[in-house]
Amino acid sequence: MAVAATSAAILGSPFLSGTKSGRTLLSSSIAGSTVGGISLAPKRFIVAAAAAKKSWVPGVRGGGNFVDPEWLDGSLPGDYGFDPLGLGKDPAFLKWYREAELIHGRWAMAAVVGIFVGQAWSGIPWFEAGADPGAIAPFSFGSLLGTQLLLMGWVESKRWVDFFNPESQSVEWATPWSKTAENFANATGDQGYPGGKFFDPLSLAGTIKDGVYIPDAEKLERLKLAEIKHARIAMLAMLIFYFEAGQGKTPLGALGL
Repeated sequence: MAVAATSAAILGSPFLSGTKSGRTLLSSSIAGSTVGGISLAPKRFIVAAAAAKKSWVPGVRGGGNFVDPEWLDGSLPGDYGFDPLGLGKDPAFLKWYREAELIHGRWAMAAVVGIFVGQAWSGIPWFEAGADPGAIAPFSFGSLLGTQLLLMGWVESKRWVDFFNPESQSVEWATPWSKTAENFANATGDQGYPGGKFFDPLSLAGTIKDGVYIPDAEKLERLKLAEIKHARIAMLAMLIFYFEAGQGKTPLGALGL
């Protein structure tokens, strides 16, 4: 009877949720139990509770792969199990989509800042800035377009090659303007997060010791999560900006500024 009572107390306690109070209750329940005059209190009792997987709809239980896709295990920064179309079932596609999300998010963050600062400085709506007579345009449209296609095409082609063959671009011939390929090497070992003295000059995700960049795993993981969250917000903001531009409105105008 004592064992049954103890089992009922444990199973009915908050312990299964992994709370601190639950672990305390479990320890006290066992410590105060006896069978045949023999105490069940152990000298050392360790409880390991599995971390709960985060969900994009935490209030919904079940739902199968729509709510909790089995191919998303929470290992990616900002992974909340959102993949209703099943785009990431294939691990190769999942890796590519994460790379695409990261790059588009970074461009969106730069664009949002540029739109606000540009209009605040010039007073010209961002979608009319290029056609404004007073716009500073040292190059013709054709020259600007050709230069951008050439430079961006070269950089993006290198990123494309490096995605399928990591570290293949951190060689001397691939970086002719640099005396050392180390400046463009992946210091963190994570795809899309090169780090190093060139890509992390402020050492936000690492430290420089004796001239050598040493990544900090804890800082890097925290910044990865912060970046992907801000990137997603920026992409949504750009989508809203496009809809506003279709109506002739600007972000600053929508804010009454």
